[in-house]
Amino acid sequence: MQKIQTSEKIYISQSEIPNAERGVFARVDIKKGEVIETCPIIEVSKDDTAKLNESLLVTYFFYFGKNKERLAITLGFGSIYNHSYKPNATFKIRAKERLNDFIAIRDIKKDEEITFDYKHGNAKDGQPLWFEA
Repeated sequence: MQKIQTSEKIYISQSEIPNAERGVFARVDIKKGEVIETCPIIEVSKDDTAKLNESLLVTYFFYFGKNKERLAITLGFGSIYNHSYKPNATFKIRAKERLNDFIAIRDIKKDEEITFDYKHGNAKDGQPLWFEA
């Protein structure tokens, strides 16, 4: 198993996004293409999902797999990143390693909130803002 260290590039603070509470912010300038944070994931078994659908935790899940049939909770700051249709980051789940990488898709300035697009650019599809891979 590879060693995973916490990222010294980020911190959590109050978001300025309407209806958001906390958000993840850049502690330092981050360059496009740079990994912001690598987070371990815990895959939720199909047997456990029915119980969780009524929980607040359902809003923090990442759906992944070929048909979005798998579900995971991302540790670290991974479930705190907020949504934007004009994001400065994206993520890539590495299922075999049970990791989720958050990656800058443009340069991010120190103290700027880090966001990704929960819906991958489809603002008008009528679906809720779930995390999908």
